[in-house]
Amino acid sequence: MDVLRRNTDYALRAMVGLARQDGQEPVSARWLAKEQDMPYQLTCKILQKLHNARLVESCMGPKGGFRLSRKPSRISLRDVIEVVQGPVQLNRCLLGVSECPRWPKCAVSKRLADLQRHIDGYLGEITLDELLTSRSMKKPKTKGKPGRKNV
Repeated sequence: MDVLRRNTDYALRAMVGLARQDGQEPVSARWLAKEQDMPYQLTCKILQKLHNARLVESCMGPKGGFRLSRKPSRISLRDVIEVVQGPVQLNRCLLGVSECPRWPKCAVSKRLADLQRHIDGYLGEITLDELLTSRSMKKPKTKGKPGRKNV
């Protein structure tokens, strides 16, 4: 079982790709899909979700496309993950008595709840900016400028 689904991986890659553009002009969905090795149609759907959650903004017109809605240092992995797949939940029992009647007296649930808090905190602390600097990621070496068509 994957904790992060494939669509979530694509969303994270898309956000890193946008973060690499330093808030410059918007880039097209087609260019982003190619640059991040993602299927174009899926990239469009993911960008739509990210736009609806106000993590990216879209610009219409011949020089339109997508860009981050705020600085990469203000967008966490947790923000992106929750938009695409909802919260990372270790176990249904952590949802409380409504999901698990044994929850109040269960010896396992307390330790799982502790682990859940650590995971939530860790994912919330990692920002797109940190991802860019952790691997010394530079701007892509794609020929030409990012495409502006087929937004």
